Amino acid sequence: MKGIFITMEGPDGSGKSTQIRLLEEYLQDKGYNVVVTREPGGTRISEDIRKVILDTSNTNMSPYTEALLYAASRAQHVHEVILPALRDGKIVICDRFVDSSLVYQGFARGLGIDKIKEINDFATGGLEPDITLFFDIDADTALKRIGNRTKRDRLDKEDIKFHRKVYEGYMKIKEMYSHRIEVINATYDIENIFKHIKDVVDKILELNEKEVLR
Repeated sequence: MKGIFITMEGPDGSGKSTQIRLLEEYLQDKGYNVVVTREPGGTRISEDIRKVILDTSNTNMSPYTEALLYAASRAQHVHEVILPALRDGKIVICDRFVDSSLVYQGFARGLGIDKIKEINDFATGGLEPDITLFFDIDADTALKRIGNRTKRDRLDKEDIKFHRKVYEGYMKIKEMYSHRIEVINATYDIENIFKHIKDVVDKILELNEKEVLR
């Protein structure tokens, strides 16, 4: 089997974590070898960088520093985890990938989507997901969902204007990459959201099997 790279995108509070767990169980039950990982993070080095990025005491971090730290974390993650798993024919489910940087640093921080893509193409060797599931939920609703969290990171604590810019950025890139971004209505109940995800992923699996048989 050819490896399949699935990424999950959306604002914090969109319900990604729950759906990732359900999808992992679903695919494992079907007999697939699944690797679940996250960004920033996924390796020891990348997790160390994550701590620096999200540390609430790092309020003076430059947007440029933030963007480069994300790219550095991602470079190690791709090298150590994602590419080896894909070469082994595994299904990789990643909570966030390059799209997050395009949205958060490229659009919301104002550094430019094209520039951030260039940096991340260098970091990842141009690796792109086979499918990206974008959990669509507006910033105000998402923030209400995470409001009860006892621990909020540096990005969680940004003001509402920033989070609205993030949502606006997602609206932009879903049009830019419509060939691989599937919009998931994250305001639906868990069961209906997962049904949509299963339908999308099953189609990817079917296409993948057809390619192998060629």
